[in-house]
Amino acid sequence: MNDPDFIFGLRPVIEAIKAGKQIDRLLVKKGLKGDLYYELIREVRDAGIHYHAVPAERLDHVTRKNHQGVIAWLSAIEFQNIENILPSVFEAGDDPLILVLDGISDVRNFGAISRSAECMGVDAIIIPEKRSARINADAIKTSSGALNNIPVVRADSIIKAIRYLKQSGLKIIAASEKSEAPLYKEDLKGPLALIMGSEDKGIGRELLAETDIHVKIETTGITSSLNVSVATGIVLYEINRQRGNSKKLRAEG
Repeated sequence: MNDPDFIFGLRPVIEAIKAGKQIDRLLVKKGLKGDLYYELIREVRDAGIHYHAVPAERLDHVTRKNHQGVIAWLSAIEFQNIENILPSVFEAGDDPLILVLDGISDVRNFGAISRSAECMGVDAIIIPEKRSARINADAIKTSSGALNNIPVVRADSIIKAIRYLKQSGLKIIAASEKSEAPLYKEDLKGPLALIMGSEDKGIGRELLAETDIHVKIETTGITSSLNVSVATGIVLYEINRQRGNSKKLRAEG
């Protein structure tokens, strides 16, 4: 497997965590024991890193080298905290626009979405700790480098993140083909968070229950639905159209 962004071995992974490296994904062999293993688990817990206990075969499939039962993928970007982002957006006199991605697991879709988000003035992208595409070299390449220019927040709980956004005064909008409300008829101005779901499962019911507006993109063709990256771009464009692209106008003024 040719994937230069992963490291393996108990001591290398422990030292990477101690050095403050952001771990995107961590696999640990089931039944692993020993002093180094317990040191690893302490570091993992202190850093708030989630890990997956997997059979040895899963690790061997990644690399045949002496992984000692531990493989970690390093994040290609530095994740941010939404609590640090929102205040600065409000202080700048802007209406926040946050994009929440629920279960977007395809790396290229994620990269394309990030590219549209950066172009359309999104202030931050929130993704879940689990069930999300890894942010690796492929994601950054597909985003045309946009992932280096837009904050990404990895949340332990998307529900909690949404509730924080609501408490901060943001209106929550979800877009899916299950809605009957046309996108263009809704008021999309003001502080806003947009939720987009995966193509196979859509937006989870718990998240939908938190939304203020649920819209659909009306289409005229026979195909029943749009690719999620295309759909995200359309909704973000409509938000910008209604806002009059106020951020750009303010910057140029």
